Amino acid sequence: MELTRQPLSRRGFLQVSAATVGAAALAGVLPRSLLAQDAAGLQVVSPNPTPDDQATVLVDDVLDFRLRGDFAWNGGWVQFRLHEGRIDGQPIWYIRTDASDQTFASDEGLVFVPLLALARSVEGGTGKIYRFDDGSPAVLSTGPGHDDFTPLYEVVNVSGGNGSLTDEVAIKAAAASGQITLEETPVVVNYPAVKWPGGELPIDTVVELPLANGPLLALDPDAGTVTFKLHQCYPESRYIITDTSAVPMAPMMSIPGSPATAGLAAAGAASTINVFGNGLSGPGAMGFQPGIFREKAGEPAWSPMWDHFTAGWADPAAATLLESQAQVNELVESGALELFVGTPDTGGQGFVVNCPAPIVAPNDFSLS
Repeated sequence: MELTRQPLSRRGFLQVSAATVGAAALAGVLPRSLLAQDAAGLQVVSPNPTPDDQATVLVDDVLDFRLRGDFAWNGGWVQFRLHEGRIDGQPIWYIRTDASDQTFASDEGLVFVPLLALARSVEGGTGKIYRFDDGSPAVLSTGPGHDDFTPLYEVVNVSGGNGSLTDEVAIKAAAASGQITLEETPVVVNYPAVKWPGGELPIDTVVELPLANGPLLALDPDAGTVTFKLHQCYPESRYIITDTSAVPMAPMMSIPGSPATAGLAAAGAASTINVFGNGLSGPGAMGFQPGIFREKAGEPAWSPMWDHFTAGWADPAAATLLESQAQVNELVESGALELFVGTPDTGGQGFVVNCPAPIVAPNDFSLS
């Protein structure tokens, strides 16, 4: 099935917002924006949660986790080590999840994601992160609130310096004068921002819905820790949510907009995710069953950058639990299921969501 994709514009978002507030979509089911969820539909807790000891942690910076928290939805939590860097001379805190280079990923305890290398072909798709050999805080070239913000950075190694270089302009000037040496590398890393000058990811103190109120459960820069809500999708991927290319939609999702990631899907740096927009109520992003990837987190063709598709049942009453891309493809061919680039109301306008998966574990969502 060939679907036309174009980036989600502000005008398109406003049209989506108007449609999702007042119209019906997906065969008569009231459409939901990414936050317009029915809490009652999310009180679905599978009776047999996967034990924590069946999980595999993919990221060394994971300090602790629970696959199932004491929540009204089938979610858990994951605590990360927080890293402090500098941006424009000020502190910024971030987590580390993925890298495009296998050796770098192994050395740093990150998920190896070869597809991230393709972000270098996207104009503005990557920023720079400057790593100092003297242990000084890394300097990031961009962050939330910047027009060119992307969570993907090309690694630049810095030799020399005395800890006084805290912004990219100063680094380039020092390199030009011979005070320091820069080693450009092709390594692309996914280092989502958590707290930055003038803002931070919000903490959800209610914890009733997957996306509402914020992606965090706790944040303690002094202790160097941050705790995210942990979601699940098929196959066996437990993920967090950090930013999106859909800048106008980002406030509704309680995450920052990352406009420079908009071209990642067309470049092949993103993985397709099918998020259900009707059918079985559950802990998915739109309030229905968990979404479906083609690949499991950590596999070579997987990426944390979601190319967001919405799957809609022609007859929501006939919905059954789907667990694989093959099942989705079969039902699309039969006409029982339809796929929409972005959401049904975006008219082919797509968007990318950064959803790193630090843990894999058997899925436990069920209907009984």
